[in-house]
Amino acid sequence: MAHSSVSAFSTAPNLKRVGTHNGSFHCDEALGCFMIRLTDKFREAQIVRTRDQQVLESLDAVLDVGGVYDPSRDRYDHHQKGFSEVFGHGFTTKLSSAGLVYKIGLTLKHFGMEIIAKELQLDQGHPDVHRLFLAVYKSFMEAVDAIDNGINRYDTDQPPRYVNNTHLSSRVGKLNLDWMDPDQSSEKENEAFTRAMNLTGKMNVRFHVKSWLPARSIVAECLEARKDIHPSGEIMALNIFCPWKLHLFELEEEMKIDPSIKYVLYQDDRSKHWRVQAVSISPDKFESRKPLPSQWRGLRDDELSTVAGIPGCVFVHMSGFIGGNQSYQGALSMAKDALKLL
Repeated sequence: MAHSSVSAFSTAPNLKRVGTHNGSFHCDEALGCFMIRLTDKFREAQIVRTRDQQVLESLDAVLDVGGVYDPSRDRYDHHQKGFSEVFGHGFTTKLSSAGLVYKIGLTLKHFGMEIIAKELQLDQGHPDVHRLFLAVYKSFMEAVDAIDNGINRYDTDQPPRYVNNTHLSSRVGKLNLDWMDPDQSSEKENEAFTRAMNLTGKMNVRFHVKSWLPARSIVAECLEARKDIHPSGEIMALNIFCPWKLHLFELEEEMKIDPSIKYVLYQDDRSKHWRVQAVSISPDKFESRKPLPSQWRGLRDDELSTVAGIPGCVFVHMSGFIGGNQSYQGALSMAKDALKLL
């Protein structure tokens, strides 16, 4: 998404004023403030960070503070008792302030569709706008909502196997002033919040517009042609490499693909070799639907070619999730034989 040319804390006259709380900040209000400043109504609005209720009541919009959710007055808090807003469209995660700014209610239009339509340069009624609106929530916004509301990814009492502090919410949190920093002024804090806003904006819609949506069309076309690759319909070949995994799962469901795709072939842009990748059982799992054969795993080059009986083999990963061959025909032969082997 494009960055605003006016400072978020500008005091220029005639600008709308958007409020959020001061003190430690989180990903949801940083992202919410970034998004709302992209809209026509609040373009380049001044950000006011305070918990003073009288000041908040005087502002044009308020995010993540104030104890009120009322889109008719542009109030977007989610901390108050009884709040239970969700995105809808099959999603059940309780919204944060970012999700509230983004979503569309039953009667009142929020801002996500407007932002996406601008990026695509399409009317808000275009089907690609709606498709991207849902995709951005699913792959980006929902995690921000869930983390801010303390919702675990898994329904289990078991501790996680490892700690993940690399996600966007964690990265935003690390932009807060360090407790050992001698300068704890509001000016310094606002500078840090501006960096947080810009970080969240870089991670948002533009990737989906420039990369995700064009890739979906490529995957759909290649999926339609799967039986031209192999009569089983279980091997798909990409005519150009693109991000394919999430699209494949969604399109298989939409197109009612049965049997499911087991292997995807694509060319590596650097080496010009071909890859044969086993499709995982779900987008967030490492296990494959049908890993490459165990007798190939961990082998390379001539040894692998001899064992597999296929010229030009380059490697097969120890887990069996991916392998390589010097040619397309070689990679296709590996996929074909893998379908028949245990």
